[in-house]
Amino acid sequence: MSAQLSVNNLITEHLDTWTQAIETKSTACRGSSNKLNLVGIQKLRELILEMAVRGLLVPQDPNDEPASVLFEKIAAEKAQLIKDKKIKKTKALPDICEGEKPFDLPCGWEWQRLGNLAFLITKGTTPTSIGYQFTNQGVSFVKVENIKRGKIDSASISQFINDETNSVLERSQLQENDVLFSIAGTIGKTCLVQNSDLPANTNQALAIIRKSKEFLSEYLILQLDSFVAETTRNKARGGAMPNVSLGDLNQIVLPVPPLNEQKRIVAKVDELMVLCDQLESETLSHIDTHQTLVSTLLGNLVNPENTANFDQAWSLIAQNFDVLFTTENSIHQLKQTILQLAVMGKLVPQNPNDEPASELLKKIAAEKAQLIADKKIKKSKPLPAITDDEKPFDLPNGWEWVRLQEPTVYVQRGKGPKYADSGKVRVISQKCVQWSGFDISVARYVEDSSLEKYQEERFLQKNDLLWNSTGTGTVGRVNVLSDISEQLVADSHVTVIRPLKSDSNFIKCYLSSGAIQRRIEPDSENPLVSGSTKQVELNTSSVNSLPIPIAPLEEQKRIVAKVNELMTLCDQLKTRLQTAETTQCHLAQSIAQEALG
Repeated sequence: MSAQLSVNNLITEHLDTWTQAIETKSTACRGSSNKLNLVGIQKLRELILEMAVRGLLVPQDPNDEPASVLFEKIAAEKAQLIKDKKIKKTKALPDICEGEKPFDLPCGWEWQRLGNLAFLITKGTTPTSIGYQFTNQGVSFVKVENIKRGKIDSASISQFINDETNSVLERSQLQENDVLFSIAGTIGKTCLVQNSDLPANTNQALAIIRKSKEFLSEYLILQLDSFVAETTRNKARGGAMPNVSLGDLNQIVLPVPPLNEQKRIVAKVDELMVLCDQLESETLSHIDTHQTLVSTLLGNLVNPENTANFDQAWSLIAQNFDVLFTTENSIHQLKQTILQLAVMGKLVPQNPNDEPASELLKKIAAEKAQLIADKKIKKSKPLPAITDDEKPFDLPNGWEWVRLQEPTVYVQRGKGPKYADSGKVRVISQKCVQWSGFDISVARYVEDSSLEKYQEERFLQKNDLLWNSTGTGTVGRVNVLSDISEQLVADSHVTVIRPLKSDSNFIKCYLSSGAIQRRIEPDSENPLVSGSTKQVELNTSSVNSLPIPIAPLEEQKRIVAKVNELMTLCDQLKTRLQTAETTQCHLAQSIAQEALG
């Protein structure tokens, strides 16, 4: 089978694997997981490059002038440049040993060190380090962040130098067809300098590789983008800012084909990368369309104006369940919809025999009055009645809108203690409160001598709701302390909510739902939080005055049971999906390894 036919078959026969091997990366944003990594297409790109530099991508032509002759021409050209004093003579590089050759080469190919193929390998300098300043215009000063998709992104260049500084930095003046390779910080980014990029200069984070026309710049970039980049990264040294020396770069070993084959390889890689771009675009378009469809169908379920068509909307989802919920994002959306349906009274049927929420609220008010009389809790300031504008949706018969202060006996931020590494009482902080539950293992302790400052009410109780009230990526996380086997307190970044005669998990459903979580964003239409995007805060007065729906107590229990049941099914669906994702990614890796022998 010819090389060209082989690579075409490799792509087409395994098209599903390349496009379906997708990895979901979880984000810190209130439980959503929607950042996707197209692993299969990424592996396909890597495979194309690997096949290119191993001579497996295009057929060899025995009439091509072999690489050994190419080396002779480059050596002669280099000797002439040294004689003409256009470049300096460099130290001879060591011979290539067998251990440095990672694979066998086709006939006509040869191994060679980059330093023997290049006329110049150098790097630049930051002008300010030698007493020169940047300017607002002039000669472009190219940095690693200005390299995007193998080209210099001139629009992103924000620093320039004048002609005098450029003359002083003569060594790092860029020329057309120079290859740039990042050797500090982000190692391995490549770019080909075009005539339109000039005049330009660069700094010490970018190596400049200048070479003969007998060795194509485009082909060199393919090599630097393939296994060579990984080899170079492995040579990196340093701590916070890893770097590769020019000496290491000179000694990199490259597989070099005849010049004509270099041209065929570059053309074939360009053709296949266009195909990869198309696959990527189509895959992302399919994912976007799928997400839009899921959002639309689930949105119809919770749309307050769509009550009459609820059964029809649900029937459409049920008929296409296996097709709709095939990504982590869609499963997350399903979870949010379940919560929203729960607190709208649409998840379980109402029972007209249930004692209405109004009676439950009377009992709560009576018990709170007794607790105040017994001086066990303090009387709260009355809050204004809830307006119609504050109610995001209508409630079923028997439900009531109330402010959170009404069905609770305690809503208070925790207290920042003096911490200790051991002690009698542990402190629940933001990092302890997770969507999946509580991670007590990361909790520190209150210094024993400070415990006397804590009143009894500050010690956490079973079924307390804990709501993270500060911190980017953590604010808004909420959970119920359903099991408590030791004394615990909360720190000042966590709000403790203690319901009375209501199911804490029912209230948690509402606080976890999109109706509330969307308001945790500072730029939302009606934010609950205050502060900037760097540090937002959920203050206690906002929590106390928050309108929440209250269902009859028996219905609260049925809702919580149903939510738990459905969330378990969602988690099982997610686990199966993650297993399938892992299998597809492993399959893509196996196909690539098999193709490379």
